[in-house]
Amino acid sequence: MSDSNGKDAATTTREKRIVARKRLSLFLKILFGLILFLLVTGIGVAIGFFTANINTKPDISQDILPPASSQIYDSAGNEIANIHAVENRMPVKIEQVPKDLQHAFIAVEDNRFYEHKGVDPKGLMRAFYANLMEQDIAEGGSTITQQLAKNAYLTQERTFKRKIQEIFLALQIEKQYTKQEILEMYMNQIYFGQGAYGVQAAAKIYFDKNVEDLNLSECALLAGIPKSPNYYSPFNNTKAAIERRDLVLDQMVKYHYISPSEAREAKQFELVFAPPNRPEEQKDAMYFINYVTNVMIEKYGADALYKEGLKIYTTIDLDVQRMAEQALLTYLPDYYTDANGVVQPQGAIVAIDPKTGYVKAMVGGRGTDQFNRASMAERQPGSAFKPFVFVAALENNFTPDTVIEDSPITIDGWSPQNDSGRFSGSVTMRTAATFSMNVPTVKIAYQLGMYKPIQYAYDMGISTFELDNPEMNDYNYSTALGGLTRGVTPLELTNAYCTFANGGVFIPHIVITKVLDRNGNILEEAVPEGRQVVTPQSAASLTSMLEDVIKRGTGRSANIGRPAAGKTGTTSDYHDAWFVGYTPDLVAGVWVGNDDNTPTDGIMGGGIPALIWSHFMQNALINTPVHDFDEMVVEQRGTAVGPIGTSRDEGYYSRQENNDDTYSGGGDNSQSNYSNDNWSGGQDNSNAGTYPDDTGYNPGYRAEEPRYDDAPLYDPARDNPEPIYEEPQPYDGGQGYNDVPSPNDSNDKGRN
Repeated sequence: MSDSNGKDAATTTREKRIVARKRLSLFLKILFGLILFLLVTGIGVAIGFFTANINTKPDISQDILPPASSQIYDSAGNEIANIHAVENRMPVKIEQVPKDLQHAFIAVEDNRFYEHKGVDPKGLMRAFYANLMEQDIAEGGSTITQQLAKNAYLTQERTFKRKIQEIFLALQIEKQYTKQEILEMYMNQIYFGQGAYGVQAAAKIYFDKNVEDLNLSECALLAGIPKSPNYYSPFNNTKAAIERRDLVLDQMVKYHYISPSEAREAKQFELVFAPPNRPEEQKDAMYFINYVTNVMIEKYGADALYKEGLKIYTTIDLDVQRMAEQALLTYLPDYYTDANGVVQPQGAIVAIDPKTGYVKAMVGGRGTDQFNRASMAERQPGSAFKPFVFVAALENNFTPDTVIEDSPITIDGWSPQNDSGRFSGSVTMRTAATFSMNVPTVKIAYQLGMYKPIQYAYDMGISTFELDNPEMNDYNYSTALGGLTRGVTPLELTNAYCTFANGGVFIPHIVITKVLDRNGNILEEAVPEGRQVVTPQSAASLTSMLEDVIKRGTGRSANIGRPAAGKTGTTSDYHDAWFVGYTPDLVAGVWVGNDDNTPTDGIMGGGIPALIWSHFMQNALINTPVHDFDEMVVEQRGTAVGPIGTSRDEGYYSRQENNDDTYSGGGDNSQSNYSNDNWSGGQDNSNAGTYPDDTGYNPGYRAEEPRYDDAPLYDPARDNPEPIYEEPQPYDGGQGYNDVPSPNDSNDKGRN
């Protein structure tokens, strides 16, 4: 059939379809063009916005604001410090900077410096992934050019907006300057701590040299400081600075700037530092103020602290702080002055409100140097670590009344001994805690698996465990006695004990409550955030055990006439001495030892540290009403648990009367002799008497002695199942005061 024009119907239909397709194609083209226009416009607007925000300098109005000092306030709102700095900056040309120093910075900060155009996509992707996993700005991925942009023109705040600004500014810098010019500006801009900006000032401050005279070892050390200028300053933390130097040298080997033999030689080089500027006189809360200063610099940068007029409100109670300083100086003996002119032994005190995490006092030493031992000194905790073993046991169906066999045992050639050199047969876990008995504590740890006490301690803020090295880590059973690979800081150990005083809730320590800018805008405000780490029942049971430490055990010198709980700690050869204790209202930790980790003159945790603690706590709580631990959950009794090291032929549950069970041994009661119906002891721990056990009926599971088939490192295949038991090795008479050798460090193991 044809139409009037001679076209058939099929042809007409095809033409209509073609027209429709053309119209649809035109519509899609218009739509695509519109989308493309909006996209380009949006990108342009975004670039314009960011460009406006990241112009080579921020708003020009910032240029006319004069530098302003920042103020630090105590918990009552009183100003305790005015923070300002005159910049110590001596710019140098890149030609004056040793190649070793240039290469050290590139190796450790930006190994692709000469390849990228200001931004390293690989680094950004790595940082993006890390931040996505953390759901926060956890990693920067910044190149040297980005760091220059940030340090010269931006703040240290960790936000995505600031990161975008940093990227755009870095690209602009790369267009305007050569790589060597950028490296020169960077090396003259970065902050090295101690008021030193730039490599020349740092060389003079730390080595009293011009930068061109630095050797490889010195170059590597300087290159490691800017990551955390106050922490890695050799004046503040020589050990950390040396470790960081070695890492820089390893990076230089990795990227072929030096040979392995050159790195080894540089690591062996004995660094000689310039004399640090010592405080003219001790100031109130000197160590605390320095700690707050470090926290602020890490978060906001040195320029913000020294020039932007911040108001920093802190948790410190100045009256309590002065009491802590006075207690330390009253009881700390003067044995000798070391090569650095520092009197030894040194000490530290930290006091924290367990309900808020607020640090009320922090004393990092005698006040004559800049090393804050409260926050930086990683020392062996000795028996002060044992409560983490006990609380792990309480969380796993043990009770204070669980019976443990105090008898000889050998773990892969290691035979832990009690400080007394004697064994006492069946004792309760409460007794093991009260008199700080080593062998029962190790047996408990083996029954649990060492990973459990470590996990609880980690969840309570102990961050210094070594867990990844298969050859040397803290999963060995000497950790139960406080023999850690690295040690702990007084700040972290005291904060961890706050969990016991706070019903099992851990609140990370807080030192800054609020920060305001010069215009009164709130930059940050702290809100205590706690998490339940152990049950209230376990916390209450442990507290009951640690009360006995003070009432009649190794910590009797810490008696303050009100409910209190605590634990002594002394390491082999008297390297470290601790007392950490608490009331319902305040937790305090005391450490005493020599900076070079040499033995003290017989100082034990139950002596000088306990006396310092008692003196401080009595004064600090003088206006605080007496509160009892009865408000905490009453401990649960009567659950039969075990098995812990009894004889081979008694593999059964039993309820055994132990009213006349006795213990012969010594505790951590140095510097004093006690005498009453239950206890007498002395510094040499040889004249100890006996005491009756503290309970009536004691549930305990009778089983065989544990068998240790492997090295005392955590092995899930071995430690998760119920342990196997065999006869213990014969007791060899003990090893005296060096009775707890460690696979990690034979001189630093837990005593009482």
